[in-house]
Order: sequence, then structure tokens, then C-alpha cells
Amino acid sequence: MSRATETDRDTFERVRSAFGAGEPVLIHDFDDREGETDLVYPAAAVDPAAVARMRNDAGGLVCVALADDVANALSLPFMDDVLDHPATAAHDLAYDSRSSFSFTVNHRDSFTGITDRDRAMTISRLAPVAESARAGDYDADDFGNEFRAPGHVHLLRGAPNLLSDRQGHTELGLALADEVDLPPAVVVCEMLDDQSGSALSVAAARDYATRHDLAFIDGDSLLDELA
Repeated sequence: MSRATETDRDTFERVRSAFGAGEPVLIHDFDDREGETDLVYPAAAVDPAAVARMRNDAGGLVCVALADDVANALSLPFMDDVLDHPATAAHDLAYDSRSSFSFTVNHRDSFTGITDRDRAMTISRLAPVAESARAGDYDADDFGNEFRAPGHVHLLRGAPNLLSDRQGHTELGLALADEVDLPPAVVVCEMLDDQSGSALSVAAARDYATRHDLAFIDGDSLLDELA
């Protein structure tokens, strides 16, 4: 592990403090991986305004990452393990060995599931569910009683050993949640460029963070502190 500079340490402490307080942070993974910056929230902190921000300012897919032990407790599979269709065969992902996607859900108290209010309800409720599932107090039957699938919130499964196994936004976000003792449920949403439709550049993502007084960190710096 490289020795972090004082500037790197200060950046990490700002990210740690902000995330622990329920604020979103921006995490750029790695140029040789996806090369994307995600807006990342603790799931418990997501309200309708947060969903609107992800829709309007980020523009990517709004997903909730759950820790592997939580997914196991809730019997949430990897989708490519359970779908029997030619489209699921022979995945050749340029950025990783497999997709983290499980299935999609809506909270049963939601209406269509897609509105900011409905998605915020589904997302925020997944935080105490994850905490209870980790403690052994909530299982797949409980989950089925509270959520329905398919829905409008995409679930992701974190790698079993997090950053030791995989260094995606899923694992970076979940490792950060563990670091600040938050429930193992985090929201990730890719930031896209309105003009090009491509991933937002690192410079533009940093500028967004500065303009909105949000913490930004590179994956390398986060790995140095969390791995």
C-alpha cells in the first residue's frame, strides 16, 4: 500500500465525515476500469430530493448496492445466475469479470414505483432491512412481504470480500459504509455528460463537487485508506 500524502488523507477524512453524516460523495473509480464518477449516498439518507438530484445531475442508473452477506440472508441472486435465456450467456465485460446486478424491486407501499417519492421510499427502507438481515432478524420471506419484484430500483450484490475481490463502485461504497458504521446499503448513480452522453470527465466531476460543496475522491486514494 502506498503511503498517502497529507492532501490525500484530508480528502479521505472529508469524504468519511460527509458520508457518515448522510451526505452524498463523488467517487471516481479508475481510468483503467469503468473510468466513471458515481454519486454515492448512504441508502438511509435518500429522500425524494436526492432521487431528483441523481436523475437530473447524474443521469445514470440509480442502484442500491447490498453487502454479500445481506444478499445471502435475503436470497437475492446474481441475475446472470438465475436467468435462463441466450442473452445471459458468454458475458465478456470490458471492465470486470461479472456484473453485480441482482433483480429490481419496489416497496409494496409505492404506487408505480418510479416517482421520486416512490423510489426514495424503496431505497431508504433498504437500509434498515440490510442492517436487520445482517443481524439475522430479517429474511427472504420478510423481504417478500415488504418488497415486490420486478420494480424500479436496481439491486446490486457486493463481492464477498469487498475490495479484496473487486474494486467497483459497489464495493467502494459498501466499504465506505462499513468504515463509518452505516448499514450495508449504499446508492450509486453514474454521472453522465449532457452534451456527449459519455461518462462525465474527472475534471467536470471535480468542478461539480466544488460548485455543490460535495466531497470528491479517486478510487486509488480510497483504496489506500480502506483496503
